[in-house]
Amino acid sequence: MGIARRLALLFRMKADEALDRAEDPREVLDYSYERQLEMLTKVRRGVADVVTSRKRLELQLGQLRQAADRLQTQARQAVDAGRDDLAREALTRRSAALTQMAAIAAQRDALQAEEDKLTLAAQRLQARVEAFRSRKETIRATYTAAEARTRIGEAVSGISEEMGDVGLAMQRAEDKTVQMQSRAAALDELIASGALDDATLPAGQRDDIQAALDAARGDADIEHQLTALKTQPALTAQPAPADNDPDAPRTITGTRSTEEGKP
Repeated sequence: MGIARRLALLFRMKADEALDRAEDPREVLDYSYERQLEMLTKVRRGVADVVTSRKRLELQLGQLRQAADRLQTQARQAVDAGRDDLAREALTRRSAALTQMAAIAAQRDALQAEEDKLTLAAQRLQARVEAFRSRKETIRATYTAAEARTRIGEAVSGISEEMGDVGLAMQRAEDKTVQMQSRAAALDELIASGALDDATLPAGQRDDIQAALDAARGDADIEHQLTALKTQPALTAQPAPADNDPDAPRTITGTRSTEEGKP
């Protein structure tokens, strides 16, 4: 495959993909419905034009019929008056009027047939447009519901682009919160140990020596408590010796036995 054909194929593939993403079935259905309405309007306009032409021909027929009747009356009157020349002229004009009436009547009948065809076509087209409109509304509602359900599912599952950004923002906020808590705990520990001064205290009250003395005093208190625990007698009573064992030492919990050290 040549480079030109490959580029053309790639362009068509990209174009089809872009059109598929941009195409909205609801817009396509609305556009098709509008086109059908335009077609129906044109057919109805054609029917109206045919009806107008037919009415015009019928008006001409009525005028010619009145003229033919008048000429027939004039020819009879001329015969009664002995004017055969006038009667002949009147009959000649009446014959021309009747010929013209026949031609106009044929045109009227042709327009009537065309009107009937257009009327039937307009009725069928209107029925198709109404059926298409009903189907369009059903498809539109179904697509809208499916789209809403899809967006809700993507939002709930977090796979949508918007919710993905929100999830990343929440994760960054949680990481920054944990980092800030760790930093605050470290600063508190450093301030408590005296490694850092408390900037909220006045300048005259920032005494690192006093802080060291307080820390040493706390250590001394702990050592004193530990020594007291070591020197404190055990509170757990030992089992009493049996009466038949004179060699067993006898001790009482909390006091020294008076017999210890005796020979």
